[in-house]
Amino acid sequence: MIKIWSGKDSADLIEKLKKRGRKAYPQVESAVAEIIAHVQADGDRAVAECTKKFDGAVPEQVEVSCDEMEKSAGGCTPEFRHALRRAAGNIRRFHECQKQQNWFKADKNGVVMGQRIRPLARVGIYVPGGTAAYPSSVLMNAIPAKIAGVGEIIMATPPTKGGKPNPGIMAAALEAGVDRVFQVGGAQAIAALAFGTEMIPSVDKIVGPGNIYVATAKKQLYGTVGIDMIAGPSEILIIADKTANPKFLAADLMSQAEHDALASAVLLTTSQRIAEETVEELNLQITSLSRRSIIEKSLSQYGAVAVCRNMEEAVGFANELAPEHVEICAANPMEYVEKIDNAGSVFLGNYSPEPLGDYFAGPNHVLPTGGTARFSSPLSVDSFVKKSSFLYYTKEALAGARDDITTLANAEGLTAHANSICVRD
Repeated sequence: MIKIWSGKDSADLIEKLKKRGRKAYPQVESAVAEIIAHVQADGDRAVAECTKKFDGAVPEQVEVSCDEMEKSAGGCTPEFRHALRRAAGNIRRFHECQKQQNWFKADKNGVVMGQRIRPLARVGIYVPGGTAAYPSSVLMNAIPAKIAGVGEIIMATPPTKGGKPNPGIMAAALEAGVDRVFQVGGAQAIAALAFGTEMIPSVDKIVGPGNIYVATAKKQLYGTVGIDMIAGPSEILIIADKTANPKFLAADLMSQAEHDALASAVLLTTSQRIAEETVEELNLQITSLSRRSIIEKSLSQYGAVAVCRNMEEAVGFANELAPEHVEICAANPMEYVEKIDNAGSVFLGNYSPEPLGDYFAGPNHVLPTGGTARFSSPLSVDSFVKKSSFLYYTKEALAGARDDITTLANAEGLTAHANSICVRD
């Protein structure tokens, strides 16, 4: 089910995992382009046709009313609603710390400049509803948007087989303050949010995870609309020394493998014993898991256990791979906080497993994948604001800068730029 690699083969393993993120799907690209063109041309009719084709039927009510949201959420257990509220509280507290302020500075010569921060007017949130429904994604996407001050939050989520909204997703939408909900999924939902239809309003930015068709639609529509990121299959990389618990390690690897057959789960350890016992635990624990077949496919394709010469080698591996999730299961995990440079989110210690971040702790679980953690960041309050600069010069201050500006403009051959300065003499 999963191969044990040696440290000397780490380069081959890295390349294998990098290729996974670079894989092209021309048939998907073509199919998505057709859906986008159809929705752009035919609006709601195209959305309905795509929904019937891919989801089996069009729900009687595409937009879910507030009353229907409340009615649907009432189907959740009190325990679920309580857990949702506690998780939402943690997520709010974490993201409140990300808020930034406008600033300006004034110089003695009368020059004033600064930066204005403004929330986006309308944001679209996509919430998957295929192989699994994710109320947690509602919280992670909508709460930062709310804290940022977004004017209107529109949610799109695929209809259930019965054409009714998912109770857990509706409960999360109410908890997070989502304004409008549409039962539309797939690439057609992304296109509808980007262009707008008679029923579904256009938005300034689309956020949230989805399958390969959703991700491809976001990629193709970037520029027409803003996007958070092009998220690929989930990833976890665990770094463990000899003090780690193989039972924990196996459980954490499978917690990500169950997302998708394309998910990647990798353990890097300095101990051959830990490697072997973790593989044993994988074989024991998987027998009781509901998504066993998905886990087995994921681990056989993109799972690995590698024995490294030391922790430094393991950290170097992690930084080169730049995975979505990194767990540090070591005697002193805090010493590695400053050493992990490329990761979406880092989980420290034996009692900070990745699902803690997925559901409850507070940091966002919408994270860069496929090596993009080298240059991008988790979803945050910053994802829902825009920044603009401003400046004011007096006549005297501009005169003092005249020669420098015209010199630079003329050097670039932009004489009209230089003239714009000179006419103010």
